Amino acid sequence: MVHLAAENRYDSMQYQRCGRSGVLLPKVSLGLWHNFGDTHPLETQRAVLRRAFDLGVTHIDLANNYGPPPGSAETNFGSIFAQDFRPYRDELFIASKAGHLMWPGPYGEWGSRKYVLASLDQSLSRMGLDYVDVFYSHRFDPDTPLEETMGALDSAVRQGKALYAGVSNYPPEAIAEAAAILKDLRTPYLINQYPYSILQRGVEGGVLQASDEAGVGVIAFSPLAQGQLTDRYLHGVPADSRMALGHFLKRETLTEERLSLLHALNKLAEGRGQTLAQLALAWVLRDPRVVSVLIGASSVAQLEQNVSVLDSPAFSEAELAEIDRLSAEAGIEIP
Repeated sequence: MVHLAAENRYDSMQYQRCGRSGVLLPKVSLGLWHNFGDTHPLETQRAVLRRAFDLGVTHIDLANNYGPPPGSAETNFGSIFAQDFRPYRDELFIASKAGHLMWPGPYGEWGSRKYVLASLDQSLSRMGLDYVDVFYSHRFDPDTPLEETMGALDSAVRQGKALYAGVSNYPPEAIAEAAAILKDLRTPYLINQYPYSILQRGVEGGVLQASDEAGVGVIAFSPLAQGQLTDRYLHGVPADSRMALGHFLKRETLTEERLSLLHALNKLAEGRGQTLAQLALAWVLRDPRVVSVLIGASSVAQLEQNVSVLDSPAFSEAELAEIDRLSAEAGIEIP
């Protein structure tokens, strides 16, 4: 049976304009980095995607290497898309990326024209799509001329395989150069993607300003620092957590200093009538240059709790100053 989306799916979501484009993105977007590979049940993935769309989450973020194993998130999304979402394709804004290792040999990663365009073709095949709405260069390649990588993004757009170009994890000076190249090519440069959270504030050191000057939006990934900014680690390391697995998030991250900061932030959140996760998401969205936060969700309940950040009260100057003070005392670098 074809999935019937909720008729009121646009009633409560808030949307923001992405840079100086015509695109509106939901303030909360769904990223398929960790929870949509072959290690998670497909029916759970399907339930999360259905509920996300019913809540007005129109932006779905993928990459060629998302899984595990690499490629499986796109394959699983493609299966669910074919069952549930094909009639709604024009209501969805779907992203993919290329940059990290995907296949052996000299042409399976980084920023060459050969790799970028081959990877896009593979991603479209896995997802069963004719095009993606935005296609990113997933990481800056210091050994490939930026003209070549941006030229590949331009070709993707001209071939009708992507509507917009984006970059992820590029330094500020490369953003300005990429913007100039894409402007000369008359290629629509839409968005930059970076990790941004209370615990990781590097984008404040120039990325936000460079993106604003280029007229592109910023979308934040890992706004919960892979779960650290939730109640998950307030009382230790659960056996089934990412930190216990130790793949991207290591146990040694949870120092006494870090744990004290998390408890202090949790207390501040309680005073605002929020969970720690809701406070952390609202904090990232406080900056108008951030068009959306990318959340991961392993369950419908987790998704719903995070989307409810839209009901957050505005931060007072005193609350923002307190978050900065607590962060600095815990050794968080504040640019």
